[in-house]
Amino acid sequence: MSQTHASKNRSLFSNTRRQALLLAAAAPLLGLPMVASAEQPTTLLNVSYDVARELYKQINPAFVAAYKAKTGQTITVNQSHGGSSKQIGSVIGGLEADVVTMNQATDVDTLAEKGLTGADWRSKFPNGAAPYSSTMLFLVRKGNPKGIKDWADLARPGISVIIPNPKVTGNGRYGYLAAWGSVIAKGGTDAQAKDFVSKVLANVPVLDGGGRGATTTFTQRGIGDVLLTFESEAELIENEFGKGNFEVVAPSISVEADAPVAIVDKVAAKKGSTALAKAYLDFLWTPEGQEIIAQNNFRPRDPAIFKKHEKRYAPIKLFSVDQTLGGWAKVGKTHFADGGTYDQIMAARR
Repeated sequence: MSQTHASKNRSLFSNTRRQALLLAAAAPLLGLPMVASAEQPTTLLNVSYDVARELYKQINPAFVAAYKAKTGQTITVNQSHGGSSKQIGSVIGGLEADVVTMNQATDVDTLAEKGLTGADWRSKFPNGAAPYSSTMLFLVRKGNPKGIKDWADLARPGISVIIPNPKVTGNGRYGYLAAWGSVIAKGGTDAQAKDFVSKVLANVPVLDGGGRGATTTFTQRGIGDVLLTFESEAELIENEFGKGNFEVVAPSISVEADAPVAIVDKVAAKKGSTALAKAYLDFLWTPEGQEIIAQNNFRPRDPAIFKKHEKRYAPIKLFSVDQTLGGWAKVGKTHFADGGTYDQIMAARR
């Protein structure tokens, strides 16, 4: 091949490549579907907490369908579930999550402290990056044989309380904070709250490592008089283990359990999945995503969708960790750090 001919071929290739890049850049402006290149990621990993399994079984295919309709690209979303703090530990240890969908802010803050996501993660999405919330209530056995009606009943002698380990699970942590806050929100002191929570934890026969483990202990192993669980779990438990076997008891007051989400920036940048990860989390705030959230008994942020499903939600007076307990940073350091209040209570119990 002559040098002139080769030069023409290189020029032709360069022009063709330039035209392709210009067309790809213009496609969104022209309303054309984006065509996936070999470099574009087509798989996401969402590392989530135990109780969200059923929710994301529905969210993921809905997002995949919506994303394909919008872009023409077929993608796959993989899931990982477990105790929330354990899950975050796995991500820190090298599990390459594109996104995390947790049930407490401290877990995402831990990612930020390790440099895996930005310290400003709350500002990246609406509602402090929490697309829904829930609260803690009681599940008792049919007929409520122990007459459990409110938080004070959980401290009575002879009551067996099932709660997952607050040290490693968001479910357990929210149950602990709901009990603590039930005293503070009514004007009690920290000393009174510690005494009350100590009595409740003294009634706990086993501490499971996740919300699902605690549910299994209560429903299948038949241990305990009352299960502290998320509001979103109550109907699911009834559907799975038989309606009529259990009853929901709504306490007079409980904690609002926000469920924050975040892109794992360091991993997404490495994999080139940042845009796809953002699209996935943005979907949680769409009407379709919020409807799926409501159908799974989580409390959606969309006021109209909440109103549509309001009969699903117990009329409980809610308090927030930020307003009543001083915020997650204080709670984490005071209650759940090594040697904190929770450890002190458990040490005294032995």
